[in-house]
Amino acid sequence: MTSMPGIHLLVVDDDARIRDLLRKFLLRNGFLVSTARDAGHARRLLGGLDFDLIVLDVMMPGEDGVSFTRSIRADIATPILLLTARGETSDRIAGLEAGADDYLPKPFEPKELLLRINAILRRVPQVSTPADLPKVLHLGLVRYDVGRGELWAGDERVRLTATEAQLMRIFSARPGEAVSRTRLVEELGRDGDQAQERAVDVQITRLRRKIEADPRQPRYLQTVRGEGYMLAPD
Repeated sequence: MTSMPGIHLLVVDDDARIRDLLRKFLLRNGFLVSTARDAGHARRLLGGLDFDLIVLDVMMPGEDGVSFTRSIRADIATPILLLTARGETSDRIAGLEAGADDYLPKPFEPKELLLRINAILRRVPQVSTPADLPKVLHLGLVRYDVGRGELWAGDERVRLTATEAQLMRIFSARPGEAVSRTRLVEELGRDGDQAQERAVDVQITRLRRKIEADPRQPRYLQTVRGEGYMLAPD
C-alpha cells in the first residue's frame, strides 16, 4: 500500500515513543511527517504550516484531543483522525461531534492506521460538475457550489471538514434522492458496521448545523424514514 505523494501529516501525541514510532512508520510509507508533543505545540505548528491531515491522540495532559479538535475547527478544515484508548462509543461520538473525521481505537495495527489515513484523504473532494446537474444548489440562506465543492452563507464561506465535504459531494450528485446509511458508509470508505452507521449519523447532525436554520427540524438535509438521508434544495 502506498501513500498519496507530497502529503504532509501532523502527528500529535504526548508519548515520545509512540510519536517516534508513528513518525518512522509514516515516513517509510511515503508521507511527509511533523510531530507535536501536545495541543499547544500543535497549535504553533498549525500557525505556520499547512497540513493535509492531523493524527491526534485523545488522551493528552492539559488540553485533550477532543477539546483541541473543537477549538481549531472554527479556523481550519484539515482532516483529523483521532487515536483513542477509550472503548466507550460515547467517547468516540464526542470526538466526531467536536469535528474529527474518524477515530481509531488503540491498540491498532499500523496497516489499519494507513488504511484509515488514505480513506480520509480520498474523501477530500476533487469535484467536477456533471453537465446535467445545476452548478449551484440553493439551501435557504446558504448555497452549495457543486463545481468548487464549497458551501457559502452570503459572502462568507462555510468551512467543511473533509467528511462533510464528501457528504455534500455525495448528496449533490443526486439531489432529491434518498441515500441509505449503508451507501454513505461505503462511499466514505468505512467498514460497514453499526458503529460506522452511527458515526455517519453524527456527521449528518454536524452538517445540518451548517445548512439548516433549525437543525432539529431539517428542511434541506432530510431524514427519509426507512431509506436514509436526502438533500432537498430549493
